Order: sequence, then C-alpha cells, then structure tokens
Amino acid sequence: MDRRRIMSAAIVVAVLAFVGARAWLRESRTEGAAEGASAAYVRIPGTDGLRFGELAFSPCELAQPNTAATVSALCASHAVPEDWNRPSGRSIDLRLALIRGRATSPARDLVVLLAGGPGQAATEVWPQAAGGFSGLLARRDVLLLDQRGTGGSNALTCKQMDDAMEAGFDIARVQDQARRCLAELAPRADVRQYTTGAAVRDLEAVRVALGSPPLDLVGVSYGTRVAQQFVKRYPGAVRSIVLDSAVPNDHVFGSAIASNLDASLRAQFAECERTPACKERFGDPWQSLIALRDRLRAVPQDVAYRDPVDATRKTARLDPYVLAMLARMYAYTPETAALLPLAIRQAAEGDAAPLVAQSRMLMRQFESLGTNAMQWSVICAEDADRLEPRPQDADSVLGREIVDVFRAVCDVWPRGTREADFAEPAAGDVPVLLLSGAFDPITPPAYAEAIAAHLPNARVLVAEGQGHNVIGRGCFPRLVARFVDTLDAAALDAGCVDDFAPTPAFLDFNGAAP
Repeated sequence: MDRRRIMSAAIVVAVLAFVGARAWLRESRTEGAAEGASAAYVRIPGTDGLRFGELAFSPCELAQPNTAATVSALCASHAVPEDWNRPSGRSIDLRLALIRGRATSPARDLVVLLAGGPGQAATEVWPQAAGGFSGLLARRDVLLLDQRGTGGSNALTCKQMDDAMEAGFDIARVQDQARRCLAELAPRADVRQYTTGAAVRDLEAVRVALGSPPLDLVGVSYGTRVAQQFVKRYPGAVRSIVLDSAVPNDHVFGSAIASNLDASLRAQFAECERTPACKERFGDPWQSLIALRDRLRAVPQDVAYRDPVDATRKTARLDPYVLAMLARMYAYTPETAALLPLAIRQAAEGDAAPLVAQSRMLMRQFESLGTNAMQWSVICAEDADRLEPRPQDADSVLGREIVDVFRAVCDVWPRGTREADFAEPAAGDVPVLLLSGAFDPITPPAYAEAIAAHLPNARVLVAEGQGHNVIGRGCFPRLVARFVDTLDAAALDAGCVDDFAPTPAFLDFNGAAP
C-alpha cells in the first residue's frame, strides 16, 4: 500500500425536547405523517418514471463501489448556478436519486441523506448506508443529492491532488501539486463556489423544485455540518434532524484530529487491560504502539504482504506516520479495532504483513476520495483561517503533519466566503436526535452534547464500544424511524442502546477469548 493513499484517507477522514407550548408544533408536524399525507408525485404516462414537483425522475441503477452490484433508484438532475451571486453565469447539474420506500402512499416529508467527507457523494455511499435507513423506508422515501463537487454534481476530481500525497511532508511540493490541480479544474469549476454554504442553497433550490416538501435531514459526519447550516438558513423547511457522529459548527476541521485519536485508542486499549486474557497476551497495547512507533522512527521498514483484494504480492514502506494512519483506520469500527492489539504485537515481533494487508481492505472505502479536491474548497473557506499550528501534537500517535498539510494547501487554494454566523450553533425547536459512538476517533460524544446544549428538543444517544458512523448498528435504525414518526426524542424507549458494548480484542486470528 502506498503512502499517498494512506494520507488521502487520513485527510478525507479528517477530514460534521420542548414541552408545553411547543407540544402543539410537535403534534402538527407529526400529524402529516401519521395521517398519511402523501408525497406529491405523479406517474409519467408511458414510462416507469415519476414527476415530483418540477422534476422528472426516471429509473436508474446506483453502483456499489468495488462490486458489480447495483441498487435500483429513480434519478433526475437539477441545474443551479455555480455562483449563487451570478445566476446568469455557469451552472451545475446536480445529480438526484429517489429511493422509494415500502409504503403505497408515502408521507409527504422526504428523508435526505447528507453524506460525509467532505467529498462523499450521497448516491455513491447509499449502498453502504442503506441499512441505517431500513426503518425510515417503511413510511417514507429517501432523497439522495450529490453535493456540488462530488459524484454526479461536477465532481472536483483531480489526479494531481492524489499525486500530492506522494510528496509526504515536502510542503513546497504539496503546494505545487495543489496549483497543478487548480489548473486542471479551472476550465470547468470556480473552486471558491464549492462550499457548505453553496450546498445549503442547492438543497433548498432542489426542495422548492420538488414542491417544497418538509425535510427530515440525516447527516453523517461532515453531513452533520451541512444539516446544521441548513436549518439555520431555512428553519421552516426542516421537519426533523438526525445527526450521526456530529461536528459542532464552531469546530475547526483538523484541530483535534491527533488528540481525538489518542483518546480513542487509549479508551479502546483500556478495555484490553481490563480483560485478563487480553492483558496477559498483549500487556499494555498503548505502550506497545508507542514503542513500535519509536522503533520505526529510527528504522522504517519495507513490508512484503499479499494484497487481500487481488492476492498479488506487494511491498509497502512502514514508517511512524503510516503506522499512525493504519491505527486510525482500525479505530473507526469496533470490528477492526478488535484486531489492533494483535496487529501491533505481530508488527513488533517482526511480522507487519497482517497490519498492512488489513489496512488495504479498510482503505478501499476511501479510494474514491483520494482524487476529490472538493474537500479543500470546504476546509480552506471554512476552517483554514481558524486552524492554528499544533506543537502540542508532536508526541501524539498521529503527530501534527495533517494540520501542516491543511495549512499548506490552503495557503494556495482560492478561498470562498463563509457566512458571518457560520460558527454559531444551530438553535430553535426543531426535533433533533444525535447518535454517537463512545470510541469515535474523530467526532467524540462530547461534540454531540455540545450541539444538543443549544437545541432544547434534542437528545443524545451514545453507543458504548462503537466508533464512527453508527446509524446502521444495532437498534438505531428502529429508533431513528420511531423518532422521525413521532418527532419526540425525549419519549423514545431507547433502552436497547444499553445493549451496545465493546468488541473483545482478538487474541489471535481465531478470535477473542471464549
């Protein structure tokens, strides 16, 4: 596995209850769904398509990355100005997909998936995300909108930004590659216009074109930033919000990547130390990781491994930063985190092939983001001027290099505008359900709590032992559907969340202790 893909994954992944008088509003919102107010679409005669407001949807297939499988949907496009302040200028065709629910007469409100990244496209992540929406599809349709700069909405794909990862931490070369990327994109995109604020205006334009249905926003990671910014601009358009792995508006992307990872790894490794068999087998996994890092600082090693995807024999350079990136990817889900103590031990004993090979599988989900420069348009406009050097991260597992790269690229990347109140929290009486994993290495539960503090009709549910992006796990799909039906987060019977627990560490590749 090469270093550029490790760094691409890291940056990408671096890469968002009222009572009394408010009860009337909650009841009125609920009534539309409960009484079966139907979605405002009509069949297009002689076709299998639907007309939804002004937009005509026709059958399509959404590809599932890395497989030949597809998901059936109805697709459409909607043109919006690239620069909302120059409506007569260049336009962008936004790609839309409608996932039909199971109801004969679905509710008029639409569920909208706001994908993460920045840089993920909703139509491309849907095959993996669909499980989290299974309960919602019982009564509602789901709208997928590729955010401008992603997927089928003039994606800012740029080979030069992928090549820049080969530069390591040669800042001059990283900046040179960013300039080449800008030249590649210039004929078809003004990169200053690919921001969260512009995407929020796009979503409202799409909603109006659909006949102005109320929206149930479901944001994941960076998508939670989009959801919060949208409800600040268009509060009357939002019926409910679900925020999974949430990012507060005042959070600066990149500022806490290293410290959050350290906290997550320490918490996960502490579970091993509390388990006699794991402690006997691995001792203190945190100290083992630090010892391995320090040894690689002195002597990086070339690791021969068999690629688990295509079975070919390959060689990868393992150095302290690559080790940190691998540890970070492992930390995202409990299943892979359970392998980390074993992988560290084997690498420390001279066999790093399992560590590197497993990471190849983890990275496949990020490969499409390695060439997407839309993330820079978002980060450079919204975070860069608030991103300070982090000398205190020098001794962390991850180090301070990601922050250095962010700052270096944004020194040359043209910056769009950021709303004056961008960092202010979303507020008001909109019903909000926030989901978080206790071991999330990038958006810890404290972020969800900070958001909920400004939303009296909000509730935070934390899943013990879980990592990043939890909406599809355990009972969450059922709870999310119940919340969107009732708009009453406080009344949810969420006792099933107590069933979540850490995944025991693997003692060998046969599994954990009995």
